[in-house]
Amino acid sequence: MTDTGLAPALAFDRTGEGEPLLLLHGTGSSRGVWKPVIPLLARERDVIALDLPGHGDSPVVTGIEHSPSGYAPVVAETLEHLGLGNVDIAGNSMGAWTGLEPAKLGRARSVVALGPAGLWPKHSPWSARSTLWLLHHAPPAPPVLLRSPLGRKALLSRIYGRPERVPPEEAIEAAAVMRSTRGYGEHLRQTTRSRFTGGQDIDVPVTIAYGDRERLVPKRARGADELPAHTRWVTLPGCGHVPTWDDPELVAKTVLEGTRAGQ
Repeated sequence: MTDTGLAPALAFDRTGEGEPLLLLHGTGSSRGVWKPVIPLLARERDVIALDLPGHGDSPVVTGIEHSPSGYAPVVAETLEHLGLGNVDIAGNSMGAWTGLEPAKLGRARSVVALGPAGLWPKHSPWSARSTLWLLHHAPPAPPVLLRSPLGRKALLSRIYGRPERVPPEEAIEAAAVMRSTRGYGEHLRQTTRSRFTGGQDIDVPVTIAYGDRERLVPKRARGADELPAHTRWVTLPGCGHVPTWDDPELVAKTVLEGTRAGQ
């Protein structure tokens, strides 16, 4: 693999002991989305939560596609700089798709994909694209609304199954991170016009988990045709597209069960 020299600049948090577990976030998000789950995972795993290129505290990486297939080699390079080989991967949304890409190349021990993007037949549903576009481009919601449980429920129900459970300051921070994502337009264009392909021969454990309150990725966009036959499908009760704040204990349990299969 060609070393771009930029991978070490990707921002990450690392905590815990045990077998390494990489966490990847979704479009316009950051490693902060895993905050409520990391302490639960770190009880038995070496957890690396990464900001993907242009997201959170990580810079834009030039010379790559701004999509999961383009991010995957940069993620793999980052792991190499950390002295890690194949690792278990858990991702959410676009990060779940990004996690499936190394598995195609034999670079993952297992993958747990929470609300994965990219399983649509041809391209992202218009409803999902428009929601993500608005989250980045719309005028910021007044903080007073995000500090109100009813306000969070009204504004964030497309993303979270139980938006009132998201702490007010975390909701405000997540909105700011979404608006500050660099290269967002190009990332959204490239990601929503492509799809995950070629995963039928993945030979490591794969878990696909959608919440029963998933409102961003419709059922018609959750295809199995590009996944291995042994894929395990899970439903997360009470959870939405981003389930980490909806039910941290259930998310941690799902990740640990799915990744233990790879050990």
